[in-house]
Amino acid sequence: MTTPTRTEIPLNPHVSSLPPYNAGMNIAAARLRSGRQDIAALASNENPDGCSPKVAAALAGLNPARYCDPACTALRTALGEKLGIATDRIVVGNGSEEMIAAVCRAVLRPGAVVATICPGFGLHEIEALANGATVEKVAMRADLDFDIPAILTMLEKAPAIFFLSSPSNPVGPALDRDGLARIVAAVRPETLLVLDEAYFEFTDDGLPDGLAALCASPLSFVVLRTFSKAYGLAGLRVGYAVTSDARLARAMTAAKTPFNVNAAAQAAAVAALEDEAWMRASVSALKAERARVAAAIAAMGLPAARSQTNFLFLDVCRDSQAAMEHFLSNGIIVKPWKEKGFESFIRVTIGTPSDNDRFLDALRAFATG
Repeated sequence: MTTPTRTEIPLNPHVSSLPPYNAGMNIAAARLRSGRQDIAALASNENPDGCSPKVAAALAGLNPARYCDPACTALRTALGEKLGIATDRIVVGNGSEEMIAAVCRAVLRPGAVVATICPGFGLHEIEALANGATVEKVAMRADLDFDIPAILTMLEKAPAIFFLSSPSNPVGPALDRDGLARIVAAVRPETLLVLDEAYFEFTDDGLPDGLAALCASPLSFVVLRTFSKAYGLAGLRVGYAVTSDARLARAMTAAKTPFNVNAAAQAAAVAALEDEAWMRASVSALKAERARVAAAIAAMGLPAARSQTNFLFLDVCRDSQAAMEHFLSNGIIVKPWKEKGFESFIRVTIGTPSDNDRFLDALRAFATG
């Protein structure tokens, strides 16, 4: 049978030219490529402790034949009570990634300018480009911290949206009170500030709560948070946005699909919120491991950014793809960074103590090889 000649359907140029998202390798793919079964998954910032036992109990009674609540009522109510925020300002998504897409669809028009940080979370750029915007970036300083003066200069241009992750993904530092206050003061009324706090739970005492700071400001804002990291629900995909006003929340809700957060994810997130003690204990242990691993990397003389997350961003001083292959041959998944100017950096998740030791041993071998 001959294949008929088909006319090529024109594609949306904003989408067809998008850069690929740099996703971490999964365990199945790592086993296939490495030939090893003992994989330490340290690329995607998952919680090695799993999740609260209350999550499994909540999932046991689900009926998968029934549709989920499209309004995520129980979860939004629980979040509203925890945060002291009216539920009509909370939008729940299939991961905070969906909330990034929703805010872009709700706000951007073709030709709009979006500003963000480099290196940064890829979807802050990708979703903006998909909606016809142009993206301008502010580079981190040479010491891998926020360049506040450069950010303030960018904000003078009044971009339609300014995406800012604090703590930074993929670099790790978080804004201090003075830095956040200076940025908030510089945002123009016509700019929507989207503060991505996916790693908020990992920050040290004394660092600002971005949501609280923005609620006390006159700005239009969206604060993004997730259950994927500290709460250990990465596989269920549930995140949320808190908006400055109900009008913005309604627009974001209209920009997403109905039934977007499945019933298991909703039930799991509610149960996770009910066991804050489990989350805090897990985070405390991970922060201690973060400090131990960071000290070991420093002892090797390798540059690494300060981190307020559950990962470290370090310069291996050689090609990051070669580093990734080295670690993979040792049964360890890390994330090679590919943004221009950072091709010698990798991001590594803080895992269990034994997985962290495996990483450090492999890093020493790579650094001296």
